[in-house]
Amino acid sequence: MTAKGRPSPAEFHVLLALVDGAKHGHAIKVDVADRTDGSVVMGPGTLYGAIKRLLRSKWIEEVPPTLADDDDDGRKRFYAISETGLAVAREEAERMTVLLGIVSDKALLGG
Repeated sequence: MTAKGRPSPAEFHVLLALVDGAKHGHAIKVDVADRTDGSVVMGPGTLYGAIKRLLRSKWIEEVPPTLADDDDDGRKRFYAISETGLAVAREEAERMTVLLGIVSDKALLGG
């Protein structure tokens, strides 16, 4: 997390991946890559470093796999966003929305 209590970009991507439901590490990595059309590919150090920091901050929590998790081999750890994490993600999304408004006002993007 940044000094101001905001998630880093990697942490925000993990939070976004978990908004839809609990996932294991590899599923988070795939979600991020899919959602960004491959422009963000999280390596193991980045992914699991972000997960470790998010767990420590209590923005995510480890949860047991559900019966629907048919790819669970017993070794995977599953993570879910916490209520605090959801509030942090919403706050960060609102901050970014304000920035996008400024970008639009400044006509930084063509079209």
